[in-house]
Amino acid sequence: MTYQVLARKWRPRAFEEIVGQPHVVAALSNALESKRLHHAYLFTGTRGVGKTTLARILAKAINCETGITAHPCGKCRACTEIDAGRFVDLLEVDAATNTKVDEMRELLDTAQYMPVSGRFKVYIIDEVHMLSKHAFNSMLKTLEEPPEHVKFILATTDPQRLPVTVLSRCLQFNLKPLAPPLIAGHLRHVLEAEKVAYEEPALTQLGKAAAGSLRDSLSLLDQAIAHGGGKIGAAQVAEMLGALGGDLLWPLLERVVAGDGAGTIAEVERIAGRNVSLDGALEEIAAMLHRVALAQAGVVPAADDADASRIVALAERLDAGQVQVMYQIAVLARRDLPLAPDELAGFSMAVLRMLAFLKPSGAPRAAAETPIAKQPAAKIARASSPPTDSAPARGAQAAAMTPAPSPGPSSVKRIPFEGDWSAFVERLGLTGMAGMAARHGELVSFANGHLELVVPEAHRIYAEKAYQDKLKAELLPHFGPTLRLTVRVGGTSGNSIAAKKSQEMAERQADAAEAIEDDPFVRDLVRDLGAEVVSSSIRPPEEGGPGNPSSQKR
Repeated sequence: MTYQVLARKWRPRAFEEIVGQPHVVAALSNALESKRLHHAYLFTGTRGVGKTTLARILAKAINCETGITAHPCGKCRACTEIDAGRFVDLLEVDAATNTKVDEMRELLDTAQYMPVSGRFKVYIIDEVHMLSKHAFNSMLKTLEEPPEHVKFILATTDPQRLPVTVLSRCLQFNLKPLAPPLIAGHLRHVLEAEKVAYEEPALTQLGKAAAGSLRDSLSLLDQAIAHGGGKIGAAQVAEMLGALGGDLLWPLLERVVAGDGAGTIAEVERIAGRNVSLDGALEEIAAMLHRVALAQAGVVPAADDADASRIVALAERLDAGQVQVMYQIAVLARRDLPLAPDELAGFSMAVLRMLAFLKPSGAPRAAAETPIAKQPAAKIARASSPPTDSAPARGAQAAAMTPAPSPGPSSVKRIPFEGDWSAFVERLGLTGMAGMAARHGELVSFANGHLELVVPEAHRIYAEKAYQDKLKAELLPHFGPTLRLTVRVGGTSGNSIAAKKSQEMAERQADAAEAIEDDPFVRDLVRDLGAEVVSSSIRPPEEGGPGNPSSQKR
C-alpha cells in the first residue's frame, strides 16, 4: 500500500474540518443555506492556510446530489469524484503555468457549454495573480456576466497584484495565518489519531516553525516522524529545525541578568558550538523578553508552560525599563548583524551590551574582573581579606537583582553636593545610563530633598524613566534615602557637561582649521596648485597624535 503524506491524508473534506478560518466558513455556510450564491469568489492568504481546500469543498457543496448545502454528503458521485480529482465539471487551473492570453481564452471558451454531470461548472484558478495583463482583460467580461451554470473561484497569495477591475467582480475572503498554539493543537489531534508518540514541546516548536501555514506544519510533522524514528521528541525536532531550545537561551539570559560576564561568554560559545543561526537566536531572545514583559504586565504564563517558572523569575529580578532596553538591543542587533565583523562577533557584542546596561553603573568591579596590578591597595586588601557578615547580604542582593541596586554607605564614600552640578558629577565619575543623563542635564533647583534637572529636546531620551531610575540609584548614597529626582525636557542654557564639552570640541576644531589654513605651505598649495582645504577632515592635534602638528594635514 502506497503511503499517503499527512498533508494530503488530513486535507479537510468538509467545512467543519477547516482549522482556524471560522469567519470564512460561517459566511460561506450561511450563503449556501440561504441559496445566495455569488458567481465569483476570491480566496486570499498565505500558503497552506486552506484556499484551494475551501474552493474544492465549495465545489462539492454546490454540486452535491443531495442539493445545494453547507454539509455535502461526501458519498455521492459528485462528492467522491471531486475528492478524487476527476470530476469533469471541476476545472482546476494553475495560473502560474497558464499565464498567456491564448490559454485563458481557450479555457473560457468552454464556459458556454452546459455541465456534463454536475449542477454547476466550477473553474478554480490558483495563483491568479500570475496571469498576464492581457489574460486578465480577456476574462473580465466572462467574470462579470458568466452563464448561470458557471462559478469562478480564484485563489492568490498576492491580491495586491490583481487589477481592481477583477477585485470588484469577486466576493473576497481573506484567510488568516494560523497561530502557533492552534497549529500545535491540530498536530496533537493528528498524532493521536495516527497513534504516534510525541512530546508537547516538540509540537510547540513545529507550530512556530510552520509560520502560520497548516500544510507546512503537516509536512514538517512528516519529516519529524521520520527523523525521530516513528516518534516526536523535542530534542530531535530542535535538531531537525536547527532551532534553539530553552536549554540554550534561558541559561544565557540568566547569566546576563546575574551580571556574570565569564558565564555569559561561555554560554555564547556553547550556542555557537551548536551551529545554529545566531540571527534566529537574537529573534528568540527578543521573543523571550517579550514574554517576560507580558508577565510584568500581569499576563501570567499558563500552568503547563515549560518556561513559566523561568519567565516569572526573570520578571521579578528585572524592572520594566531593563526588559525594554534588552529587548531593543536584541531587535537592533538583528538589523546590525550584517555589519558586524562576523555573525558571532555581532551576537556576542549584543549580549555584552545587555550585560553592560544591566550592571549597576559606578559600582566597583569584583576583584576577579579587575587586574590586581591596577587595583588600589585598599581594594586588594579587601579582596584578600576573609568575607565579612555583609558578604552574604551582598550575594543575596545580587541574586535578587533589584531594579536599581545602590551601594551601601560602607562601600561608597559620600560626596557632598555644594550647588555646582557639573563639578559634582565629575567627582562622582558616573558611567553608563546614569552618566549620560547626568552629563546632559542642567540643574534647575535643589530644595527639600527634591533635585530637578532639565535636558534639551534633542536629548529627551535621558528624561525617560529608565535613565532617571539609574541616576537616582547612583545619587541616593550621596543625598540620602529621601531624595526625589525629576528629569524633564525643556529649554537649557548650555551649561551641562555635555554641552560644554561639545562647545569646547567645536572651538578646538575651529582653531585647528584656522591653523591649517594659515600654514604657509598650505597657502602655497592653495594658491599655486588650486588645492582645497577640506575642513571636515581636520582634527585637533590631540586626536591626530600628541605632539605631531603634521597630523593636522590630510
